[in-house]
Amino acid sequence: MAQVGIVMGSDSDMAVMAKAADILEELGITYEMTIISAHRQPDKFFEYAKTAEDKGFKVIIAGAGMAAHLPGMCAAIFPMPVIGIPMHTTSLGGRDSLYSIVQMPSGIPVATVAINGGANAGLLAAKILATSDSALLDKLKAYSKKQAETVEAKADKLDKIGYKEYLNSK
Repeated sequence: MAQVGIVMGSDSDMAVMAKAADILEELGITYEMTIISAHRQPDKFFEYAKTAEDKGFKVIIAGAGMAAHLPGMCAAIFPMPVIGIPMHTTSLGGRDSLYSIVQMPSGIPVATVAINGGANAGLLAAKILATSDSALLDKLKAYSKKQAETVEAKADKLDKIGYKEYLNSK
C-alpha cells in the first residue's frame, strides 16, 4: 500500500515530480504517481482525493502550474497533509502557481515548497512520515549527514586547489 500519492495536472510536470519520487525511493517510501487534471477531469479528480485515505496515503504531493488548483482541492478533500509544488510557467515564471498554492483560505492548509521544488516536496513528505517511524527518521538523519559530507568534501577540494582550478575541474 502506497504511503504517498504524487499527482500532477500534466505530463509536462513529470520531470519536477520525478524528483519527489526519487527521494521517496531513496528513503524506501512507497508511492503512487498519476496525472489528473482538476479542470478537465473533475469527476476523476474527486474520486482520487476521496479515496486517497482508503488507499493508505498519509501525504499527497500535488504539483500544478498557472491557476494551480490541484493542491488546494486535494487539501479541501483529503484529511491529511498535502504538499504543493508550484510549477514554473512561461507567462509568470511560476509566481502565479506559487501565489495560488500558498494563498489558501483559512482551514485549508497546503504546505508549499519552492517553484519546481520536487526534491524538497519528497523530503518534506518523508519528514512528515518520520514523525511516527523511527527507522525512517534514521534514514533521514543519514541522508542529511551525507549531504553535509558532500559539502565538506567540496570545501576541502576548494581549499586544496583554489577557486580557478576548482571551476576548471567541474
